[in-house]
Amino acid sequence: MNWNNIIQTIVFLSLTGPGIVGNILMFVRLVYTSAFRTEKKPVDLILIHLAFSNLIIICSTGIRDIATVFYFRNFLGDIGCKAVVYLARMARGLSICTTCLLSMVQAVTMSPRTTIWKKAKPQTSRQVLTYVFLFWILNILTSSNLLYYITAGSGMNRSGVTGYIGYCYMLPSKHIVKWLFLLLRAVRDLVFQSLMGWSSGYISFHLYKHHKRVLYLHSCRFVNSFSPEIRAAQSVVILMSCFLFFYWADFIFSLYTGSMVSHDSIILNIKTCLVLGYAVLSPFILMNRDVPVAKS
Repeated sequence: MNWNNIIQTIVFLSLTGPGIVGNILMFVRLVYTSAFRTEKKPVDLILIHLAFSNLIIICSTGIRDIATVFYFRNFLGDIGCKAVVYLARMARGLSICTTCLLSMVQAVTMSPRTTIWKKAKPQTSRQVLTYVFLFWILNILTSSNLLYYITAGSGMNRSGVTGYIGYCYMLPSKHIVKWLFLLLRAVRDLVFQSLMGWSSGYISFHLYKHHKRVLYLHSCRFVNSFSPEIRAAQSVVILMSCFLFFYWADFIFSLYTGSMVSHDSIILNIKTCLVLGYAVLSPFILMNRDVPVAKS
């Protein structure tokens, strides 16, 4: 094993290890508390689904990276390549949708009780399940082209591929198919990130007003100024900032690298960090506060 393999292995383990542990801890803790709570909180189900989506991202990306780091060219095969690439893409879409729902719920929670947005807030776990079901349908459809155009790279002419993901390659597709699925994913990301940006701005505005009120009432002394709701709102804003940073950094880096069919270790390491960054950090951001994200 050369130095490039060692560095890639270290990067891979330093991301996937804490990421898997953190998301499992958050998943198990929320499932356990929900199971023994008489009144189910809808926000708990949102966080459970976020942790589950993160685990799919980390595990599917991890399996793919194992084959890349250790040069297991025939490790996955066609079916394996289709499965891990499809699951990773679909789970990233689920992560976008779930994070958006989380931020919207927090924003509506902080809004005045008379506002019309209160009616849009899910009041029961069944209503959250409806949103989750729609998210799954949306992302299954927007990623379905990968099941046909992704193939293993063994024994194929690389000049005919349009992109690569580890040792899995993207076959060329008809322009109408290519642009249709790009448009669907672009519209999905634009809608959910716009809602995410609006809700984050709304939460930040209320946090600013709260800060000004605290300074006025306590003469610049912070005495019991951070209620659970305020700390939860701060966690959501940090979470949104983290998501947007990794999403756009990955998007810009992907534009820069284009469709290069290369196994350069630096490119692979940067790509791995950007793809896994949010899925790894998000459970620690939420658990660090150790408070519910919103009162239901």
